Amino acid sequence: MRHDHLISANQLTREDIEAVLDRAADIADDPAAFRERRAGSVLALCFFEPSTRTKMSFDTAMKRLGGDTTDMGSVESSSVKKGESLADTIRVIEGYGDAIVLRHPSEGAAKMAAEFTDVPIVNAGDGAGQHPSQTLLDLFTIRENAGLDDLTIGIMGDLKYGRTVHSLSMALTNFDARQHFISPESLRLPRGVRFDLHEAGAQVREHTELEEVLGDLDVLYVTRIQRERFPDENEYHKVAGEYQIDLDTLEAASDDLTVMHPLPRVDEIAPEIDDTTHAKYFEQAHNGVPVRMALLDALLEDDR
Repeated sequence: MRHDHLISANQLTREDIEAVLDRAADIADDPAAFRERRAGSVLALCFFEPSTRTKMSFDTAMKRLGGDTTDMGSVESSSVKKGESLADTIRVIEGYGDAIVLRHPSEGAAKMAAEFTDVPIVNAGDGAGQHPSQTLLDLFTIRENAGLDDLTIGIMGDLKYGRTVHSLSMALTNFDARQHFISPESLRLPRGVRFDLHEAGAQVREHTELEEVLGDLDVLYVTRIQRERFPDENEYHKVAGEYQIDLDTLEAASDDLTVMHPLPRVDEIAPEIDDTTHAKYFEQAHNGVPVRMALLDALLEDDR
């Protein structure tokens, strides 16, 4: 990694991505070899929004590297509740950790926070913006199951507010990947993301029906309709449950189709799919540990 911070997938080159994924593969093959590499290092966890997988996997990753973590805790129990600005919070916390993982409800928060600290910041989700460490584990899962070149992927669900989608779609422009985006009209990719994809040379193929492309896909990446992102509850109810897949849906799919989901899911993937060879979303979640170990190991290298 040649970066001080990981804020957006847009900053990642193919070389960056492959370096992290190759290191993650080495870790997965021989985790004991990496056990004390970051002994004495401390990772500060600053989560202004709820998290299960991202927070726990970063915590586990740092500890498996031989380091430790310190946790800001909930917003309600922190000085944020007293009105402390994000800039001041970051200035204080950089004195407690060698790197900071930040999740925040405001788009652009991680980019702003990086201006106030000299320790590496990892964006763990900034509102409906980006989630680049999730993208790295997504790419690792895709590489392990389908390969990253000559790939046809369908990305389905909440494409407007889905930060995992925004990051993944940009990162895939580094590879020979044909991307299909399936969503209700009201949840299409934001104009800015479509522009960035076009600028990166990607062809944006948009659909409202999965059936149009399902048979051609190597990977189907399903996302949740995010109720918490909708400014109008009525708008959420118009699209809630619109895209759901079950065994009948996948009858038209390739036998080798990989089904992924960043989780948590609600009702967009039926539990009956969990026991099929298509389902890779729990493997995907587990991949968060070796991939985040690789990312932290790279960001904390002594010769940076």
